[in-house]
Amino acid sequence: MKTLEEKLGYTFQTPSLLENALTHSSRANESRGKLCSNERLEFLGDSILGMVVADHLFRSHPDLPEGDLTRTRAALVCEESLVEVARELNLGEYLRLGKGENSGGGRERPSIQADAVEAVLAAIYLDGGIGSARKFIQKFILSREIAGLTKPLDHKTALQELVQRESGQVLQYRLVGEEGPDHNKRFYVEVDLNGVPVGSGSGRSKKEAEQMAAAAAIESLSH
Repeated sequence: MKTLEEKLGYTFQTPSLLENALTHSSRANESRGKLCSNERLEFLGDSILGMVVADHLFRSHPDLPEGDLTRTRAALVCEESLVEVARELNLGEYLRLGKGENSGGGRERPSIQADAVEAVLAAIYLDGGIGSARKFIQKFILSREIAGLTKPLDHKTALQELVQRESGQVLQYRLVGEEGPDHNKRFYVEVDLNGVPVGSGSGRSKKEAEQMAAAAAIESLSH
């Protein structure tokens, strides 16, 4: 954990908070009540992240209209952005997963990595206050906005342009599942090309899930 703390730039006064943040529900379920999953921390971290990013954008861009502020915030806090943070931290290496999730590639699963980033943020907030949480967000998330990396990637448009190189191609996005409580839904989408599945993805909204499915389809069709 010391190595992870060095990467985070934060040392926990209560190390159990960080351990909790890295504990997936699959591991908690296997422990039969001895461990708590990071789901509650994830819920709190999501709210803190949204508030701090919105506050930063509001103060830093007094001339931006509401629509642009909303799109920029969405690009910063989306699953794709959080997964990049997780990979920068090599967070997958530190996750505490159940045996099945671990053997099934859970350490690389985007949804698990993104949720863990939010849980770690909440753990930092509970341990060190909002100032420490802001420093984490500034270092790993708002730095992307400063670097001009927040333009939302429109994978759906890119996929459409890719398949239209041949005439008569038909793309269709299908919602194949959803799970979780209303405040923390996850949607699963599959994209078909001429009736054949070419990509799938998940996200916290149907639109985000469609974007992730389109990104997977582009990667598949490009090989």
